[in-house]
Amino acid sequence: MKTHEVQTRGDDRSPFDRFVEAAYQRVSRAPFFGLCAGIVIIWFVSVPLWPDLKAWQVAIHTVASVISLLLLVLLENASRRAEEASQEKLNVIAEALSDLMVSGGRNDPDLAEAARKLREAVGLEERH
Repeated sequence: MKTHEVQTRGDDRSPFDRFVEAAYQRVSRAPFFGLCAGIVIIWFVSVPLWPDLKAWQVAIHTVASVISLLLLVLLENASRRAEEASQEKLNVIAEALSDLMVSGGRNDPDLAEAARKLREAVGLEERH
């Protein structure tokens, strides 16, 4: 398995979350851009096939609007999940740092005070 692929066996994510991850992995790569560029090129060269120029324009605008909306929803969901994962990692680091500071602050009141301020700043007391 490549490092950029996500392992889905045994995970507890919903089918929608797995779908979002799979879609995100595909739309963020060059082949998807090539597909989109190909659609635009095919649309552009198809102008002689359309009896009405307005219908030709409406066709691409409708398709582009629907695809844009779906991609926006999928990418926003992926972004939100990535942000939540990053925040959880930062919380774990802050908690470990706070624990180290508390451990070393038993004999150093300044370090104990700094640990208290850290815990207040990141809300560690509220999480546990």
